Amino acid sequence: MDFELRRAREKLDKEQRERKERAKLKLVKERKAKEKANKQRDALEAAQRSRRLDAIEAQFKAEQQMEESLLAGGGILFYRILEAVPFQGSGDKIKLPPSCFTELSDQGAFDKGPMYFELLVVHQEGPSAIKDSGKENNRSTHSGVLEFTADEGSVGIPPHVWSNLFLVDTPKASLVEVRYVRLSKGTYAKLQPDGVGFSDLPNHKAILETGLRQHATLSQDDVLTVKYGELTYRLRVLELKPSSSISVLETDIEVDIVNPGVESERTDQYVLKPLVFGTSDSGLVEEGNYMYYKFSIDDKTWEKIVSGDVNIEVKIDAEMNGGDTDLYVSKQPLIFPNRHQHEWSSHDVGSKTLILSSKERNLGAGTYSLAVYGFKGTTKYQVSVHVQENSKRKVVQQAVHSSSIEVDTMECRNCKHFIPSRSIALHEAYCSRHNVVCPYVGCGIVLRIEEAKNHVHCDNCGQAFQLREMEKHMKVFHEPLMCPCGVVLEKEDMVQHQASDCPLRLIACRFCGDMVQAGSSAMDVRDRLSGLSEHESICGSRTTPCDSCGRSVMLKDMDIHQIAVHQKN
Repeated sequence: MDFELRRAREKLDKEQRERKERAKLKLVKERKAKEKANKQRDALEAAQRSRRLDAIEAQFKAEQQMEESLLAGGGILFYRILEAVPFQGSGDKIKLPPSCFTELSDQGAFDKGPMYFELLVVHQEGPSAIKDSGKENNRSTHSGVLEFTADEGSVGIPPHVWSNLFLVDTPKASLVEVRYVRLSKGTYAKLQPDGVGFSDLPNHKAILETGLRQHATLSQDDVLTVKYGELTYRLRVLELKPSSSISVLETDIEVDIVNPGVESERTDQYVLKPLVFGTSDSGLVEEGNYMYYKFSIDDKTWEKIVSGDVNIEVKIDAEMNGGDTDLYVSKQPLIFPNRHQHEWSSHDVGSKTLILSSKERNLGAGTYSLAVYGFKGTTKYQVSVHVQENSKRKVVQQAVHSSSIEVDTMECRNCKHFIPSRSIALHEAYCSRHNVVCPYVGCGIVLRIEEAKNHVHCDNCGQAFQLREMEKHMKVFHEPLMCPCGVVLEKEDMVQHQASDCPLRLIACRFCGDMVQAGSSAMDVRDRLSGLSEHESICGSRTTPCDSCGRSVMLKDMDIHQIAVHQKN
């Protein structure tokens, strides 16, 4: 009996313990579930609170951005994200879609004068409206507008804007944020060329002004490209006033051009080294390359040249060693003479001397450029410029005096020279044994028999040379050359073509004074008869008030107007 009661009690205790354990586990489980539910509720509330804060912040940023856009746009709100598409053009004016024209027109943007736009690169990996914070990927610049003919969803960008907006390896399909802004007229700009040589250009600020005529804006840290003939110069914008982005339309800007830093010097740009009379400079020139120098003829020296007392001697002493050079000289504004464009040249083999006298048509007081061209191989040379006294008059006077003494002469049957009668027999015997006359028609030069083997004439032009000089003569003077305008001519004709006929030649415009490409013949017949180039015909069509009557007259008609209306010569 007691055993059964004990067994029943143990069984009851066991059941009670099991119930307590189950109840305890249930409480733990309920507590964990409650804690989990609380965490989920807290996380949900935090996410909702974060979304509300993000929405408030986004709304605040949008309102702030709209206010900034309205302020920057002078009350006009225009904002688009478009795909950048490059097109070949000059200047900084972009092409927008026709829908942009409608949107801007509805807001009266065309009534506020020239339109300017801020362009920013859009971050590609996130949302389209979020821009990368890195400086290289968050590039921006400003531009004007050329026309509204781009495809919808795209913006046409010229090379100048593209190079300032994108890196070199940027893929073509890039998004750009285009925003309408108002820009102040610029008053000051500081520019720095990325290489030496730009300051050597004649009136380089006028050349810069010509380049800026195709631009509407300037932005700090942009790189401006300026062309002078076939040469290209790049200038970085260091500082602008009154703001970091300015308008360059219809305004006078004070420009400072600072010297390029040593670390930014480019080796592919030509540099004019100064040469002083009586001094020399040595160097090494490789085949196909040029080394440039400059020297000046002042008024005092020019007076001596005109009187015939002195000449200018340009000399190159070259070490052959398988190489050779050519010499080209020009008067500025032709800065960098070359094989096609120059006024004087020397192509002698080895050392060479060029004498400039008062008989030269284009010689005068001014600055001259000198080019040492590597014709073959690598050549070590020494170049110098001297003022040389002219002793030719004395030599001529002595020759006339000596010829007047010997009046009884006879002509040598071999060399055709006039020899005194008393020694003609002895001379002819010696001359016939040692001398020979060149049989080429029109030559008649007397040569030693051993020299006659090296005396040859060019089949094309008939000039006489030594045999070793013929190869160079054929290559320099008779090898066809192609002008950048497409014309193919020989050297002499090419020099004449590029000096007077080539549409790509640089001329000083008689109306704006800038060095510009001449272009082809003027479209207007009257302008062609007046000798105006294509550029001068267009440039002269600008009007200006007459100083006498105030009427607006085209620049090219101002002289006729003054004579016909005001009887002024």
